[in-house]
Amino acid sequence: MVADLVVLYEHPDWQRPLFNALEARGVSFLPLDLKKAAFDVDLVPAARLYFNQASPSAYVRGHTRAVPLALSLIRSLETAGARVINGSRAFLLELSKSAQGSLLKRLGIDHPRSMAFNDVQAVGERWTQWPALLKPEQGGSGARMYLLQSLKELERTLAENPDLWLPDNLLLLQEYFPVDPARGIVRMEFLGGELLYAMRVVSQGSFNLCPSEVCHPEDGAVAACALPSKTPQKPVEFFPYPDVPKDAVEKGRRIVTEGGLHVAGIEYLEASDGRHIFYDVNANSNLRPPIARAFGFDPFERVVDYLLRELQRTEKQQA
Repeated sequence: MVADLVVLYEHPDWQRPLFNALEARGVSFLPLDLKKAAFDVDLVPAARLYFNQASPSAYVRGHTRAVPLALSLIRSLETAGARVINGSRAFLLELSKSAQGSLLKRLGIDHPRSMAFNDVQAVGERWTQWPALLKPEQGGSGARMYLLQSLKELERTLAENPDLWLPDNLLLLQEYFPVDPARGIVRMEFLGGELLYAMRVVSQGSFNLCPSEVCHPEDGAVAACALPSKTPQKPVEFFPYPDVPKDAVEKGRRIVTEGGLHVAGIEYLEASDGRHIFYDVNANSNLRPPIARAFGFDPFERVVDYLLRELQRTEKQQA
């Protein structure tokens, strides 16, 4: 074993707070950068525990190859008997918004109607619910999302922007729910199957609601990660939400349990009829320290605590 823990990652700025917390606690770990990587199938696993922090949005930053390598490595690790936090089951769910919708349907949780397609002509009369959101099936960081008013606008948008089909030539039309701009959406962070904290996110018109301070600095400074082309005039705002409804928390808990998610960010919006509409499941959960501090803790310290418990659990299983 070359280390107790290996962290799979693609975005170094997102992971720096976690790496700093692991180093401060003296945890034996190795970071594995997925952007340019290789692995020998006969030499894995090389650690007691793996933590998958790969992001579906890697292609937005020019790192398209990171995702297939991550998935291949994780599958090889699991086949060889390694424990992977947010393993292939969780990662495959994050990579597919249609699969997320299918899980929500099976659980009886309110969610937007969605249609996956690989050719605009196949949409035709199958979709009549406009306006609608156009999203990549493999989403992430709000990239390449459009609010469209008609089938003709969909056809024109794809004709004018053929790169929208990247990275996998699969797109999604999703039912649009207008939300109260002042209330925004709700994001709940889960760790080890339990709620870590919840926050309200006021988008200011942006689709990129990534909670990392790298993407949305607390002081309003320039972001250090790729953003969708349309940047709002005002920065996205994040607020602690201590009074998140118990029913919403329980639904989030069911999603992470049934989806095989160990660490996750679950997002929902509040429809005009009062329903909670769950619409996004994130396995690469970028935590926001200012929000967690409002609840009295450092989120990355909690993640390290969790990883240490999982390391102890793994050692007992291997003994």
